[in-house]
Amino acid sequence: MVSTTGSTPEHGTAVSGRPMPHDEGVVHHWVTVPGARLHVAEYGSGSPLLLLHGFPQHWYGWRKVAALLASEHRLIVPDLRGFGWSEQPERGYDADGLAGDMIALLDALGLERVGLVGHSWGAHVGFRLCLRAPERFTGHLALNMTHPWPRHRAVVPNLWRMWFTEFIEYPVLGRLVLRHWPGFTRFLLRRQVGDASVWEVDELREFAAAASVSAHAGQSMFWQYVLRDVPRLMKGSWRHHRLTVPTVLLGGAQDPVIAPSLLAGGESRSDDLTVRIVPWAGHHLPQERPEQVAEAARKLFARV
Repeated sequence: MVSTTGSTPEHGTAVSGRPMPHDEGVVHHWVTVPGARLHVAEYGSGSPLLLLHGFPQHWYGWRKVAALLASEHRLIVPDLRGFGWSEQPERGYDADGLAGDMIALLDALGLERVGLVGHSWGAHVGFRLCLRAPERFTGHLALNMTHPWPRHRAVVPNLWRMWFTEFIEYPVLGRLVLRHWPGFTRFLLRRQVGDASVWEVDELREFAAAASVSAHAGQSMFWQYVLRDVPRLMKGSWRHHRLTVPTVLLGGAQDPVIAPSLLAGGESRSDDLTVRIVPWAGHHLPQERPEQVAEAARKLFARV
Protein backbone atom coordinates (compact mmCIF):
# COMPACT_ATOMS: atom_id res chain seq x y z
CA MET A 1 0.00 0.00 0.00
CA VAL A 2 1.28 3.45 -0.91
CA SER A 3 1.10 6.00 1.88
CA THR A 4 2.49 9.45 2.53
CA THR A 5 4.15 10.28 5.85
CA GLY A 6 4.06 13.66 7.51
CA SER A 7 6.70 16.34 7.11
CA THR A 8 9.82 16.20 9.26
CA PRO A 9 12.02 19.00 10.62
CA GLU A 10 14.11 20.64 7.93
CA HIS A 11 17.37 19.86 9.74
CA GLY A 12 16.47 16.36 10.89
CA THR A 13 18.13 13.09 9.99
CA ALA A 14 16.61 10.24 8.07
CA VAL A 15 17.36 6.78 6.75
CA SER A 16 21.00 7.58 5.96
CA GLY A 17 21.63 8.77 9.52
CA ARG A 18 23.51 11.83 8.24
CA PRO A 19 22.47 15.44 8.84
CA MET A 20 20.64 16.85 5.84
CA PRO A 21 22.14 19.82 3.96
CA HIS A 22 20.33 23.10 4.44
CA ASP A 23 18.64 24.95 1.60
CA GLU A 24 16.22 27.85 1.66
CA GLY A 25 12.55 27.21 0.98
CA VAL A 26 12.66 23.40 1.00
CA VAL A 27 10.23 21.12 2.82
CA HIS A 28 11.12 17.46 3.42
CA HIS A 29 8.81 14.49 3.75
CA TRP A 30 8.82 10.76 3.12
CA VAL A 31 6.58 8.66 0.88
CA THR A 32 6.22 4.90 1.11
CA VAL A 33 6.11 3.09 -2.24
CA PRO A 34 6.22 -0.67 -2.79
CA GLY A 35 9.56 -1.87 -1.43
CA ALA A 36 11.01 1.44 -0.24
CA ARG A 37 10.45 4.62 1.72
CA LEU A 38 11.48 7.58 -0.42
CA HIS A 39 12.67 10.94 0.79
CA VAL A 40 11.15 13.86 -1.12
CA ALA A 41 12.26 17.50 -1.04
CA GLU A 42 9.74 20.06 -2.27
CA TYR A 43 10.04 23.70 -3.29
CA GLY A 44 7.63 26.36 -4.44
CA SER A 45 4.12 26.19 -5.84
CA GLY A 46 2.44 26.12 -9.21
CA SER A 47 2.35 23.51 -11.96
CA PRO A 48 4.29 20.45 -10.76
CA LEU A 49 7.69 19.38 -12.04
CA LEU A 50 9.38 16.11 -11.04
CA LEU A 51 13.19 16.48 -10.86
CA LEU A 52 15.30 13.28 -10.91
CA HIS A 53 18.95 13.45 -9.85
CA GLY A 54 21.98 11.68 -11.26
CA PHE A 55 24.88 9.75 -9.74
CA PRO A 56 26.42 10.26 -7.18
CA GLN A 57 24.04 12.98 -6.08
CA HIS A 58 20.67 13.38 -4.38
CA TRP A 59 18.02 16.12 -4.04
CA TYR A 60 20.62 18.73 -3.05
CA GLY A 61 22.13 18.61 -6.54
CA TRP A 62 19.07 20.50 -7.84
CA ARG A 63 19.24 23.43 -5.43
CA LYS A 64 20.65 25.95 -7.97
CA VAL A 65 17.91 25.12 -10.46
CA ALA A 66 15.28 25.09 -7.71
CA ALA A 67 16.20 28.63 -6.70
CA LEU A 68 15.32 29.77 -10.22
CA LEU A 69 12.11 27.79 -10.75
CA ALA A 70 10.43 27.61 -7.32
CA SER A 71 8.53 30.86 -7.88
CA GLU A 72 6.84 29.34 -10.95
CA HIS A 73 6.49 25.63 -10.20
CA ARG A 74 5.93 23.11 -7.46
CA LEU A 75 9.21 21.21 -7.58
CA ILE A 76 9.08 17.60 -6.42
CA VAL A 77 12.66 16.42 -5.90
CA PRO A 78 12.91 12.82 -4.65
CA ASP A 79 15.99 10.86 -3.71
CA LEU A 80 15.93 7.76 -5.89
CA ARG A 81 15.65 4.42 -4.10
CA GLY A 82 18.81 3.84 -2.05
CA PHE A 83 20.22 7.37 -2.49
CA GLY A 84 20.31 10.37 -0.22
CA TRP A 85 17.76 9.90 2.56
CA SER A 86 15.64 7.25 0.86
CA GLU A 87 15.66 3.68 2.09
CA GLN A 88 18.24 1.34 0.60
CA PRO A 89 16.61 -2.04 0.04
CA GLU A 90 18.45 -4.97 -1.49
CA ARG A 91 16.78 -4.83 -4.92
CA GLY A 92 14.95 -2.57 -7.35
CA TYR A 93 17.80 -0.53 -8.92
CA ASP A 94 17.17 -1.33 -12.58
CA ALA A 95 15.61 1.40 -14.72
CA ASP A 96 12.20 -0.27 -14.71
CA GLY A 97 12.24 -0.58 -10.92
CA LEU A 98 13.30 3.03 -10.40
CA ALA A 99 10.67 4.18 -12.90
CA GLY A 100 8.05 2.17 -11.02
CA ASP A 101 8.99 4.00 -7.83
CA MET A 102 8.33 7.35 -9.53
CA ILE A 103 4.92 6.30 -10.85
CA ALA A 104 4.01 5.11 -7.35
CA LEU A 105 5.28 8.40 -5.92
CA LEU A 106 3.09 10.43 -8.27
CA ASP A 107 0.11 8.24 -7.36
CA ALA A 108 0.78 8.75 -3.64
CA LEU A 109 0.96 12.52 -4.13
CA GLY A 110 -2.25 12.52 -6.17
CA LEU A 111 -0.56 13.91 -9.28
CA GLU A 112 -1.98 12.70 -12.58
CA ARG A 113 0.39 14.61 -14.87
CA VAL A 114 3.65 16.48 -14.29
CA GLY A 115 6.58 17.94 -16.14
CA LEU A 116 9.73 15.83 -15.94
CA VAL A 117 13.34 16.98 -15.63
CA GLY A 118 16.11 14.40 -15.31
CA HIS A 119 19.88 14.63 -15.05
CA SER A 120 22.22 11.80 -16.08
CA TRP A 121 20.82 8.60 -14.51
CA GLY A 122 17.68 10.55 -13.64
CA ALA A 123 17.22 11.32 -17.33
CA HIS A 124 17.78 7.64 -18.15
CA VAL A 125 14.94 6.77 -15.78
CA GLY A 126 13.00 9.67 -17.30
CA PHE A 127 13.13 8.16 -20.78
CA ARG A 128 11.88 4.87 -19.37
CA LEU A 129 9.01 6.72 -17.70
CA CYS A 130 8.06 8.51 -20.93
CA LEU A 131 7.96 5.25 -22.88
CA ARG A 132 6.11 3.40 -20.12
CA ALA A 133 3.53 5.99 -19.08
CA PRO A 134 3.56 8.92 -21.54
CA GLU A 135 0.15 10.09 -20.37
CA ARG A 136 1.68 11.08 -17.00
CA PHE A 137 4.16 13.64 -18.38
CA THR A 138 3.67 16.98 -20.11
CA GLY A 139 7.28 17.09 -21.28
CA HIS A 140 10.76 15.77 -20.54
CA LEU A 141 13.88 17.90 -20.16
CA ALA A 142 16.74 15.38 -20.29
CA LEU A 143 20.19 16.58 -19.22
CA ASN A 144 23.50 14.87 -20.02
CA MET A 145 22.01 11.57 -21.17
CA THR A 146 21.45 9.90 -24.51
CA HIS A 147 18.06 8.72 -25.71
CA PRO A 148 17.14 5.00 -26.01
CA TRP A 149 18.14 4.82 -29.72
CA PRO A 150 21.86 5.74 -29.84
CA ARG A 151 23.57 5.08 -33.15
CA HIS A 152 26.09 2.25 -32.90
CA ARG A 153 28.56 4.14 -35.05
CA ALA A 154 28.55 6.88 -32.40
CA VAL A 155 28.57 4.55 -29.39
CA VAL A 156 31.64 2.46 -30.28
CA PRO A 157 34.17 5.35 -30.58
CA ASN A 158 32.93 6.71 -27.24
CA LEU A 159 33.03 3.54 -25.14
CA TRP A 160 36.36 4.63 -23.62
CA ARG A 161 34.51 7.43 -21.84
CA MET A 162 32.94 4.84 -19.54
CA TRP A 163 36.31 3.68 -18.11
CA PHE A 164 35.33 4.75 -14.58
CA THR A 165 32.37 2.35 -14.49
CA GLU A 166 34.85 -0.54 -14.16
CA PHE A 167 35.49 0.69 -10.62
CA ILE A 168 31.79 0.91 -9.72
CA GLU A 169 29.67 -1.73 -11.45
CA TYR A 170 31.11 -4.99 -10.07
CA PRO A 171 29.33 -6.14 -6.90
CA VAL A 172 32.29 -6.44 -4.51
CA LEU A 173 34.76 -3.96 -5.98
CA GLY A 174 32.18 -1.25 -6.66
CA ARG A 175 30.85 -1.17 -3.12
CA LEU A 176 34.36 -1.10 -1.67
CA VAL A 177 35.42 1.77 -3.92
CA LEU A 178 32.33 3.88 -3.23
CA ARG A 179 32.32 3.14 0.49
CA HIS A 180 36.01 3.52 1.28
CA TRP A 181 37.51 5.71 -1.46
CA PRO A 182 35.72 9.10 -1.32
CA GLY A 183 38.61 10.64 -3.24
CA PHE A 184 37.49 8.68 -6.31
CA THR A 185 34.02 10.23 -6.16
CA ARG A 186 35.47 13.71 -5.73
CA PHE A 187 37.83 13.07 -8.67
CA LEU A 188 34.92 12.06 -10.92
CA LEU A 189 32.90 15.13 -10.00
CA ARG A 190 35.82 17.49 -10.64
CA ARG A 191 36.78 15.75 -13.89
CA GLN A 192 33.26 15.64 -15.31
CA VAL A 193 32.67 19.40 -15.47
CA GLY A 194 34.04 21.97 -17.88
CA ASP A 195 35.45 24.06 -15.03
CA ALA A 196 36.12 22.36 -11.68
CA SER A 197 35.76 25.67 -9.83
CA VAL A 198 31.96 25.35 -10.08
CA TRP A 199 32.17 22.90 -7.17
CA GLU A 200 32.44 24.17 -3.63
CA VAL A 201 34.54 22.13 -1.21
CA ASP A 202 31.47 21.39 0.93
CA GLU A 203 29.55 20.14 -2.12
CA LEU A 204 32.28 17.69 -3.06
CA ARG A 205 32.47 16.50 0.54
CA GLU A 206 28.69 16.06 0.72
CA PHE A 207 28.35 14.04 -2.50
CA ALA A 208 31.39 11.89 -1.71
CA ALA A 209 29.86 11.10 1.69
CA ALA A 210 26.51 10.38 0.03
CA ALA A 211 28.14 7.97 -2.42
CA SER A 212 29.78 6.16 0.49
CA VAL A 213 26.50 5.71 2.36
CA SER A 214 24.68 4.71 -0.86
CA ALA A 215 27.41 2.35 -2.07
CA HIS A 216 25.05 -0.60 -2.48
CA ALA A 217 22.54 1.47 -4.46
CA GLY A 218 25.21 3.08 -6.66
CA GLN A 219 26.93 -0.17 -7.52
CA SER A 220 23.62 -1.97 -8.06
CA MET A 221 22.33 0.68 -10.44
CA PHE A 222 25.43 0.44 -12.64
CA TRP A 223 25.38 -3.37 -12.53
CA GLN A 224 21.71 -3.57 -13.48
CA TYR A 225 22.45 -1.34 -16.45
CA VAL A 226 25.11 -3.83 -17.59
CA LEU A 227 22.85 -6.84 -17.06
CA ARG A 228 19.62 -5.43 -18.47
CA ASP A 229 20.00 -2.25 -20.49
CA VAL A 230 23.17 -2.92 -22.44
CA PRO A 231 21.79 -6.18 -23.95
CA ARG A 232 18.55 -4.36 -24.85
CA LEU A 233 20.45 -1.58 -26.57
CA MET A 234 22.62 -4.04 -28.48
CA LYS A 235 19.54 -5.93 -29.69
CA GLY A 236 17.69 -2.73 -30.54
CA SER A 237 14.87 -3.62 -28.17
CA TRP A 238 13.53 -0.06 -28.16
CA ARG A 239 13.28 0.32 -31.95
CA HIS A 240 9.57 -0.51 -31.87
CA HIS A 241 8.88 2.11 -29.18
CA ARG A 242 8.10 5.72 -30.02
CA LEU A 243 8.67 8.74 -27.80
CA THR A 244 5.46 10.79 -27.79
CA VAL A 245 6.27 13.08 -24.84
CA PRO A 246 7.71 16.44 -26.02
CA THR A 247 11.39 16.23 -25.11
CA VAL A 248 14.38 18.55 -25.05
CA LEU A 249 17.79 16.90 -24.79
CA LEU A 250 20.38 19.27 -23.33
CA GLY A 251 24.04 18.24 -23.45
CA GLY A 252 27.39 19.75 -22.60
CA ALA A 253 29.85 20.40 -25.42
CA GLN A 254 32.68 19.23 -23.13
CA ASP A 255 30.81 16.38 -21.47
CA PRO A 256 33.45 13.64 -20.95
CA VAL A 257 30.80 10.97 -20.30
CA ILE A 258 27.99 11.60 -22.82
CA ALA A 259 29.58 13.15 -25.89
CA PRO A 260 27.39 15.42 -28.07
CA SER A 261 27.60 12.90 -30.91
CA LEU A 262 25.65 10.43 -28.76
CA LEU A 263 22.64 12.72 -28.59
CA ALA A 264 21.80 12.63 -32.30
CA GLY A 265 19.61 10.10 -34.07
CA GLY A 266 16.53 9.97 -31.88
CA GLU A 267 14.40 12.32 -33.94
CA SER A 268 13.05 9.56 -36.18
CA ARG A 269 11.75 7.70 -33.11
CA SER A 270 10.11 10.75 -31.55
CA ASP A 271 7.14 13.01 -32.20
CA ASP A 272 8.86 16.07 -30.75
CA LEU A 273 12.55 15.84 -29.81
CA THR A 274 14.97 18.76 -29.80
CA VAL A 275 18.71 18.47 -29.10
CA ARG A 276 20.69 21.44 -27.82
CA ILE A 277 24.37 21.62 -26.91
CA VAL A 278 25.63 24.02 -24.23
CA PRO A 279 29.10 25.42 -25.07
CA TRP A 280 31.95 24.99 -22.57
CA ALA A 281 29.82 22.85 -20.25
CA GLY A 282 30.41 19.30 -19.04
CA HIS A 283 28.35 16.51 -17.49
CA HIS A 284 26.71 18.42 -14.61
CA LEU A 285 24.51 21.06 -16.22
CA PRO A 286 22.40 21.64 -13.06
CA GLN A 287 25.63 22.67 -11.33
CA GLU A 288 27.44 24.32 -14.25
CA ARG A 289 24.58 26.08 -16.08
CA PRO A 290 21.53 26.29 -13.80
CA GLU A 291 20.27 29.41 -15.59
CA GLN A 292 20.22 27.63 -18.95
CA VAL A 293 18.57 24.57 -17.44
CA ALA A 294 15.86 26.74 -15.84
CA GLU A 295 15.30 28.65 -19.09
CA ALA A 296 15.02 25.40 -21.07
CA ALA A 297 12.45 24.18 -18.55
CA ARG A 298 10.45 27.40 -18.81
CA LYS A 299 10.31 27.21 -22.59
CA LEU A 300 9.45 23.52 -22.71
CA PHE A 301 6.73 23.56 -20.10
CA ALA A 302 5.23 26.80 -21.35
CA ARG A 303 4.42 25.26 -24.72
CA VAL A 304 3.10 21.86 -23.63
